[in-house]
Amino acid sequence: MDREPAFREVQRFRQPWIWALLGGIALLMLVLGPISWGGLIVIGAIAGLIYSLRLQTEVRADGIYLKMWPLHRSFRRISWSEIERYESKRYRPLREFGGWGIRWAPGKLAYNVSGDQGVWIERTNGRAILVGSQHAEEFVRAIDETVQ
Repeated sequence: MDREPAFREVQRFRQPWIWALLGGIALLMLVLGPISWGGLIVIGAIAGLIYSLRLQTEVRADGIYLKMWPLHRSFRRISWSEIERYESKRYRPLREFGGWGIRWAPGKLAYNVSGDQGVWIERTNGRAILVGSQHAEEFVRAIDETVQ
């Protein structure tokens, strides 16, 4: 059996503004017209998906593992041989990536849930990945200790 990861973090979408926005939309739908049960079902389904989303990050002996459940059924691995450089970074999710979640931008990919800190990973293929983290410095320390 594999040994315990050097770093593990699980993040969820629990920001109050998300729930206030979804609740506000549902309330407006109820107040401003005939009840649209179809619309309320869609809002409920979106709320259920957002509530179930979680970003799991692990630093293991053979690389960094990422999984955005339920979108990914298994972990995505970034092996140490694919990593050219990494660093803790403060970023602006809206300006740099257009928001939160799994976000694509030219030449880079972001996995982020909340906050403005993460680990910037430059890969040998020229593409970069930003992994949002509430414990970015600890994440980098775990990489440093595992790679050595």
